[in-house]
Amino acid sequence: MFPVDRPRRLRRTPAIRRLVAETSLEPRHLVLPMFVADGLDSPREISSMPGVVQHTLDSLSAAADEAVRAGVGGLMLFGVPRPEVKDGQGSMASDPDGILNKGLRRLRDDLGDTTVLMADTCLDEFTDHGHCGVLASDGSVDNDATLVRYVDMAVAQAESGAHLLGPSGMMDGQIGAIREGLDTAGFADVGQLAYTAKYASAFYGPFREAVGSTLRGDRRTYQQDSANRRESMRELDLDIAEGADMVMVKPAMSYLDILREVADASPVPVAAYQISGEYAMITAAAQNGWIDRDAAIMESVTSIRRAGADIVLTYWATEIATRL
Repeated sequence: MFPVDRPRRLRRTPAIRRLVAETSLEPRHLVLPMFVADGLDSPREISSMPGVVQHTLDSLSAAADEAVRAGVGGLMLFGVPRPEVKDGQGSMASDPDGILNKGLRRLRDDLGDTTVLMADTCLDEFTDHGHCGVLASDGSVDNDATLVRYVDMAVAQAESGAHLLGPSGMMDGQIGAIREGLDTAGFADVGQLAYTAKYASAFYGPFREAVGSTLRGDRRTYQQDSANRRESMRELDLDIAEGADMVMVKPAMSYLDILREVADASPVPVAAYQISGEYAMITAAAQNGWIDRDAAIMESVTSIRRAGADIVLTYWATEIATRL
């Protein structure tokens, strides 16, 4: 009448649960995405992401220092240029005086090699049409013309001090083109965190505000369809063959199955991005008193680790690291 096997014995106390936990979460596993904006006198809060801001160069330095002191493993920097400097080619993305490159230089000067400095290598923040590449005459994104711009951008980011580049545009051949461009320019040691499986997602909404996006239309012709699974493995094989040093699944929350499959197959470290919509949903629910904010944050990030992520990009990176 009574069970012989009693798994609850290993759940009885916090100390026992800690002892037998299968998944760990440490500050070194976390990367903090940050936004640096041109033309600001003070940090500007992103209304759809309470607690996250567009930084000035000075506030960027202060927040980065806080994150590194907390033990966060790395920083991923996004640039927000002034609207009037955007153009069809995303010219400021490769301009040494563009806000992203200025931010990278500031952080590399401040922090040196004490953290891993990553850069978003994509044109969408810098183009007046908001797409991740150069447009052809028919309004479509021209894959190969975009690769030329990615190489220019990548070299500029390497010159500005980035340790890792994050090509996120989902152009065919982007990892190989950037690798060749970096090597030719003398930056063989600069690595790439490939956005290998980046899905067209409704959960990117708040991010569009964060980077001042001017997107017209959508990105479904180059980002992956949320209905598809197998093509992620094809993208993984291609990125590894082209020289990716690390790979990423984005978003994390709704794609934990993809993350698990990529992690099982990948010969290189795997990252996952807890994106703006995931942050916003947990924050809004907590503000309404519907969920326990702190518990939800820890559970959500631990689940991403459990699904196979070696690295988690999350806007709570500093907070979690401090708590840990």
